[in-house]
Amino acid sequence: MDGVIIINKEKEYTSNDIVQIVKHTLNEKVGHTGTLDPNATGVLPILIGKATKISKYLINHDKIYEATLELGIKTDTADGEGKVLEKVNVDKSLLVENYINNILNSFIGKQTQTPPMYSAIKVNGKKLYDYAREGKEVKVSVRNIEIYDLKLISVNGNQIKFTVKCSKGTYIRTLCEDIAKKMGTIGYMKELNRIQVGDFNIKNSIKINELKNNKNNIKYLKNNIISIEELLKTKEKIILDKKNLKIFLNGVKIINDYGDGIYRVYDNNEKFIGTGINANKRLKRDVIIFEDL
Repeated sequence: MDGVIIINKEKEYTSNDIVQIVKHTLNEKVGHTGTLDPNATGVLPILIGKATKISKYLINHDKIYEATLELGIKTDTADGEGKVLEKVNVDKSLLVENYINNILNSFIGKQTQTPPMYSAIKVNGKKLYDYAREGKEVKVSVRNIEIYDLKLISVNGNQIKFTVKCSKGTYIRTLCEDIAKKMGTIGYMKELNRIQVGDFNIKNSIKINELKNNKNNIKYLKNNIISIEELLKTKEKIILDKKNLKIFLNGVKIINDYGDGIYRVYDNNEKFIGTGINANKRLKRDVIIFEDL
């Protein structure tokens, strides 16, 4: 069983919880393509079996989130899990939709962002949240990110709900704090729901209990696990005859006239074999799904 299943992570689970449950439910090697904070929900693509070998091709996806920003409160983690550091009254004039839309639009584009101290980024081999829990301040390098789109959904009291489409590496907690700051107040990320990662959309996701209840339902699993071949459908196709396929599977590079890149490799009966990497007109094996000739 090799492919990707899209789990709609619920709040009571960590990303690692989901990985372990899927691993034991399907009795397969399992990984994921991007952690969600424990209090965040939504799309968590889970790699199963040999699909774990193609994670390198699935980690740079853009993402779409629905976020709720609570104005007037600041926490040490920038989300609802942390300790409240400050509370202020929010001027009603800040809660006008036109004003909020102008603020949101000002964040669209390429920019730098400083990750929050409560994050899993490592500095000198130690995660930032470990330093934070010890009360230690460390210098955090800024990172280049891009916000492609920001759309206001609703304003309810001091809560602003919006969608954001952004590049890999964007921290929505930091974005929420930055939006509040630009509005002239403070705020934290109250809710976060990831609705899309690359082509993986929440509409095609399942809850973890659904998977557990259908672990022996072959039809259900087939309908919900995206095959490696399907995941790589945008990659160009190379067909190898029996002689070249045997050489390819043995790890010998195949000379060809194709350009550099990742290719789907098939035998001369149109059976999907796996992937190959082409460089300088030489194709070498990468992820092999079927080796029987």
